[in-house]
Amino acid sequence: MGCYYVYVIELDSQVANFKKFRQINPNYIKGNGCVYVGQSARKPFLRFEQHKEGYKSNNYAKKFGIKLLPNLYEKYNPIPTRKDAEEIEAMLGNSLRKKGMGVWFN
Repeated sequence: MGCYYVYVIELDSQVANFKKFRQINPNYIKGNGCVYVGQSARKPFLRFEQHKEGYKSNNYAKKFGIKLLPNLYEKYNPIPTRKDAEEIEAMLGNSLRKKGMGVWFN
């Protein structure tokens, strides 16, 4: 049984005004949405709450996080190992970025 999860948080499009965010998303198409992709041993809804409360939070997820987007990640969960979760996080982040979305992941 898996004990890791990937998750995707919708971010307010204002995040695209930050130079660092724009630099990592050179092909971002305005209007395609911005997201934070993460992985954790915690269930996505709990991890989202932690981001919003500032616990081990990504700054963009804390300030600009709106809601979880389960349709983008549910099919991958649960994940058996952290290594697998990290690989799926990167694959998912890069695949959303290729669709013109603004994406942040570690």
